[in-house]
Amino acid sequence: MAFKVLWDAYWHFTEDDGWAMASHVALSGLLALFPFLIFGTALAGFLGAGGFSTTAVHLLFDAWPADIAEPVASEIQRVLLIPRGGLLTVSVLAAAYFASNGVEALRISLNRAYRVTEHRAWYVTRLASLGYVVVAVVIFAVISILLVAVPVTLRFAETKFPWLISDLNAVANWGLVGTGLLLMVGLLFSHKWLPAGNRRIIDILPGVLMTIILWTVFGFGFAAYLSTFANYAATYAGLASIMIVLIFLYMVGVIFMLGAEFNAALMKYRIYSVFSRFRRERKELLQEQSKPDEPADVSEVKPLVAKGRKPG
Repeated sequence: MAFKVLWDAYWHFTEDDGWAMASHVALSGLLALFPFLIFGTALAGFLGAGGFSTTAVHLLFDAWPADIAEPVASEIQRVLLIPRGGLLTVSVLAAAYFASNGVEALRISLNRAYRVTEHRAWYVTRLASLGYVVVAVVIFAVISILLVAVPVTLRFAETKFPWLISDLNAVANWGLVGTGLLLMVGLLFSHKWLPAGNRRIIDILPGVLMTIILWTVFGFGFAAYLSTFANYAATYAGLASIMIVLIFLYMVGVIFMLGAEFNAALMKYRIYSVFSRFRRERKELLQEQSKPDEPADVSEVKPLVAKGRKPG
């Protein structure tokens, strides 16, 4: 059964242009990255989160290999230092729209992976994608505000609540743990509500865990490959950094879609229904076996006793 599920997921991925959709996700994600951060910086400034850019760069790139993340992160920091107008200027609103293109690419790929047809109107899906962008920015802004407040709390705790210092230091040094938790929540939200149709959390959890595991393995493997064997500069010259990022995002797109395909294959073969029925039947059998033996019928025992004979 396990082989059948895995084969069905991979077969549907290849038959439904999964490789091409992964390129669409990679390119759309890269094109949406800078507009998202530009819009996020403007909205975070309106919300009073001055450290948004630093927090967003950490949250977005801490899960990337360092050789890939550092060139992109440095360019993003340079872009975000350029002064822009207020929140409702044309450039910032355009940035929000282009940032939603990345969410739309994820939605289309998830619809294909889960084998569902989109029934919502185009303006509904576009507004939903914009909503995802705004929610992500607000979450990043809240985290940046909390991280700014932690040093102040630490100084206060040193004099008033010294027993809290270790916990606050752990919050301040959240690092990869916070990034991993945010990635987990983002994947759950994406698989649950972004594509059409309804799915339970238990239906999407295996694919999300599979995505995180494969992403981690691929990240370490790709970083080792870049540092040991690869020489993209000999092939792409000055475009080597961009091509490395695109290849990385392409493979992340493949892993993301394979996670959804795995969930769809599990639901197709109703694995959870089979396990649930087996557990229910086994529980009923154990309950039957644990019941004490029933005594003989009282109506049969009384006549024997009346005649002076022992039953049995």
